[in-house]
Amino acid sequence: MLKRFALLLFAAFLLGPLSVNANAADRTGTGMHIWFDTGGPVGGTYNTVVYNGAKAAAEDIDAKITFVYSDWSPEKMIENFKTGLAEKPTGIVVMGHPGDAAYGPFIKEARENGIIVTAIDTPLPETQTQYQSQGFGYIGPDAYNQGAAMARECIQRFDLKKGDRAFVWGLKRLPTRGLRATAILDVFEKEGVIVDYLEISPEVDKDPSIGTPIVTGYLAAHPDCKVMVIDHGALTAQMENFLRTAAVKPEDIDVAGFSLSPATASAIKNGYVDLIGDAQPFLLGYFSVLQIALTEKYGFSGLNVDTGGGFIGADNLSLIEPLAKQGLR
Repeated sequence: MLKRFALLLFAAFLLGPLSVNANAADRTGTGMHIWFDTGGPVGGTYNTVVYNGAKAAAEDIDAKITFVYSDWSPEKMIENFKTGLAEKPTGIVVMGHPGDAAYGPFIKEARENGIIVTAIDTPLPETQTQYQSQGFGYIGPDAYNQGAAMARECIQRFDLKKGDRAFVWGLKRLPTRGLRATAILDVFEKEGVIVDYLEISPEVDKDPSIGTPIVTGYLAAHPDCKVMVIDHGALTAQMENFLRTAAVKPEDIDVAGFSLSPATASAIKNGYVDLIGDAQPFLLGYFSVLQIALTEKYGFSGLNVDTGGGFIGADNLSLIEPLAKQGLR
């Protein structure tokens, strides 16, 4: 029901704000200031789509919005949050990578100062339980469910069997965000798939282009690898480059990853990426900005909207690729 309600709100805002009068002074977000952490680096493939959604929502409701970038560093996310507190905005949108414990004291301070906070991409379940009635929601995929669905789809689509080898590149170290990689491993290992897991380093997390020697080195040492699952949107976008450098042909290995981008769409068409789990990042940006405005103006509690669950491959790419080129998917 919440997802349907949120989608109806989305349509309502595209057609016109909740207020009857269409004058700018009467629009839902007029006079509000939203501090928005996009999570990744400037120009990052995934967080740019999140940015586009947030920017569109702010324009639709006439809210001021300030964007900050954290290079996927949990420490930098906390620093950006503290800077946001000093600006005293109407609300702050965070990505939950640092976890409940790290964010807890600062979100408490925000609420004590009347600042609304909500999360995207990675949930903060303890914080949401405490502050949902005050507008703290979550927009994004359920990490564990999305990871488990991806692993099951890989088993079915790529005909994985007991004893087959798979490579998983993920972020298990991060609270909650790491549940996606954990779920992939759980499902594969239950089915008897031999899994080689590698943690994405902070350096590669920030700059995926430096991941080339990791992929080439792994494939040289494990030529029997049947499937690679990349738990990172920007790294998925680099997979065609990585595999070409490793002299691996599209038919030699199956690759699954997350988040569509123009580069990933090209890799699908060229056969280097076979399956994408889609979290619809535009909606993360759009709904979270609306969340803050709706709470500030109407006292709504936090929404919980699961944006994950869909898959993209060569069979449905033609429907979605034009949207990816527009920065909407």
